Amino acid sequence: MTLLRGEPLPPSRHATLQRALAAAAASPKGLCFLDAQERERALPFAEMHARARKFAWSLQAIGIRPGDRVALVLPTSIDFMDAFFGTLLAGATPVPLYPPVRLGRLDEFHERTARMLSVSSARLLLSDARIARLLGVALGRARPALNLRLVSELFDDARGELELPGAPQDLALIQFSSGTTVDPKPVALTHANVLSNAAAIDTFLPEDLPWPQSGVSWLPLYHDMGLIGCLLLAVVHPGDMTLLGPEIFLARPALWLRAISRKRATISVAPNFAFGLCVKRIRDEELEGVDLSSWTLALNGAEPIAPAVLQRFADRFAKFGFDPRALTPVYGLSEATLAVTFTPRRRGARVVRAVSVGMPVPGMEVRVERGQIAVRGPSVMKRYFGREQDAISPDGWLDTGDLGFVEDGELFISGRAKDLVILRGKNHAPQEFEDALDGVKGVRAGCAIAVAVPGEEGEELALLVETDGVLVPGLEEAVRTSVLERTGIRAALVRLLKPGTLPRTSSGKLRRSEARRQLLSFELRPPGKVTALGMAKELVRSWLHS
Repeated sequence: MTLLRGEPLPPSRHATLQRALAAAAASPKGLCFLDAQERERALPFAEMHARARKFAWSLQAIGIRPGDRVALVLPTSIDFMDAFFGTLLAGATPVPLYPPVRLGRLDEFHERTARMLSVSSARLLLSDARIARLLGVALGRARPALNLRLVSELFDDARGELELPGAPQDLALIQFSSGTTVDPKPVALTHANVLSNAAAIDTFLPEDLPWPQSGVSWLPLYHDMGLIGCLLLAVVHPGDMTLLGPEIFLARPALWLRAISRKRATISVAPNFAFGLCVKRIRDEELEGVDLSSWTLALNGAEPIAPAVLQRFADRFAKFGFDPRALTPVYGLSEATLAVTFTPRRRGARVVRAVSVGMPVPGMEVRVERGQIAVRGPSVMKRYFGREQDAISPDGWLDTGDLGFVEDGELFISGRAKDLVILRGKNHAPQEFEDALDGVKGVRAGCAIAVAVPGEEGEELALLVETDGVLVPGLEEAVRTSVLERTGIRAALVRLLKPGTLPRTSSGKLRRSEARRQLLSFELRPPGKVTALGMAKELVRSWLHS
């Protein structure tokens, strides 16, 4: 057994998120929303606080009481800020859920949303006019007591202000785990949990820069890395934060780097696939005049990190001022609020069979025993909401379900226990095979899954690979050859798939176990086409069920 301990945790700046918001309102800092045309809409923290006070009054007026759960299905917007912080100021608990981002898989969205509404016992669902038209089916199945309300209408109805103080051990929010191997679980986090993690991350923010601390994020606000690591950290440690919707980044990745340059941002976070997408999709002419030299912390986490992607990103954008030492692989999970380990600042990535994710953040402990990773610390949840039987161990340790090893005092992640590919009695991390396809022409970057399937002589390797939509002759054999050269194992099955076929979590992570199940039950198929007629039918269906 190996035990790693972080430095002592510094005191939290505030006792509750309500107090953090009130303190941020006294600063000149705030948010900036950036649209697809790069138009800006500023929201100073003082205005955000005032709007939240009004929204809290309206929530109380319609029957929301302290301790109630309020679900939010909203895009990155001022509506989200009103709803999230207004719910907190009303003494209730926000439950951010993901909007219907994959329109070709709406049945799956309805099922998951209804389940999350039910297991969180949400009394109210908040949304905007555009998304609300697609929520009728989920709403009809879960039937929250106060139904669905539009954020804009509640805000306009406000006739007063409200701000309840709260306490450190009150429930601050429920965030659902990503659900890579099982259905998403409702992680119950207190104010103390969230603010402890923010205090730990705060120690990594550079204070010796010639320009003010600022950030840029396109990450979804229903996911811990975007909500806690970006938005709430900007509130707790008041700093300017520019927000883009994830759909804007996916359509034009260059807007992310352009925003970092224009805002002289010091910190921005993304999963591994985003760095690879930038290399593949951004053209030099889109970055004319861009200077990335201010980007001191380029955090990379939330999914397996491919060393080759980091190197290509550093090489590709060096001429725009990007410093490879800014690359900061990290590790965390919803059940620990967010951050567990960070790479030392300005050290860059370290590779030893895998990418190092660094050392525990202050206050956190990491235990690796027979390859199994467990964590303990003040930001680790006590339980899943409504599931006392799923509480952490009596001595505070949480089994993460992740596998890894320690070398020279640093943690390396090798995969998920439930995703292991076992061939001829030997365990393989699926990333061994998936990373071998990086750069293969015709393969969609970051869109391959390796699983074991039954064969005549035991388990055999199967590769489920999304193409980039362009027909490449001999692609199936190229996939086999690339994996064989890198791993010494020849795949028994290669299935070439249309883009969007592989099942993913709400945050975009690949669901390997579900992909294997769908393959073996002949259910692995691309999402349905989104047509005007199909969308009209879906809107009618939503209306009939609401």
